[in-house]
Amino acid sequence: MAGISIFFITTYFSDYILVPAKSRGQVIQALEDRGFAFVKSAEAYVNSAAHHRNTSSTSSFEVAPPRTPPPTTVSELQARTFALLKRRNITPRVDTDIRLVQCAGRRDNPGSSSADELGLQVGLTKCLIHKPRFLSLTLTDVEPASLLLERRLISNFGSGDVLLGSKEDFLIPITLDLEPLPFEATGIVCGVAGRLVGGTSGRTTDSVEMSYLSTARAGTVMVDENDLDRAMEALRAGDNEVNVH
Repeated sequence: MAGISIFFITTYFSDYILVPAKSRGQVIQALEDRGFAFVKSAEAYVNSAAHHRNTSSTSSFEVAPPRTPPPTTVSELQARTFALLKRRNITPRVDTDIRLVQCAGRRDNPGSSSADELGLQVGLTKCLIHKPRFLSLTLTDVEPASLLLERRLISNFGSGDVLLGSKEDFLIPITLDLEPLPFEATGIVCGVAGRLVGGTSGRTTDSVEMSYLSTARAGTVMVDENDLDRAMEALRAGDNEVNVH
């Protein structure tokens, strides 16, 4: 709700939030305003009462206010998000035929690391040849490769242990085509995720668990196959449409 455009990437190991470089000072300020402090040993921002705000940390960056006042509550963020989607004729799309598996390459066995790396590369090549409908690959210098791909593509990696992760826990993607929106649009995935959390939690039930993936043209929220009905019911609240294929 700080009015900052962000990208989400959920991998097998971590959650990443990407922000525009020009907004770095604004991001630091927003984090510190909420009690976060940068811990060098962890190379991360940590929310702890033991850390004190350092107002000089943003002195090298200009903190520019957002163009329009950001929402002040989660409900206002949701209302703004779905009003914007409706004005731009953007409807959440669900394709129940796409069943995704989240997994990762191995680095836990030094003796077979070369073979595992080769198996991963060969498997990815085969996936591309089969023209996947959904395939996401995340590479960093601190973690093994993380994949989000269709269940039907798993066989391309052979019958060995090339991939970490359960092959039977399926995720269903809920996709928003964000191409009609400006690149600096804010709060879209957050607003949709907030609706899912608020609309699926109750006294006897927990809210659905979600994964996220942002790309240049779309935002995708993924939910467990068993939670799909509850998620769709929450998205339809307030006379919103959901395209199901």
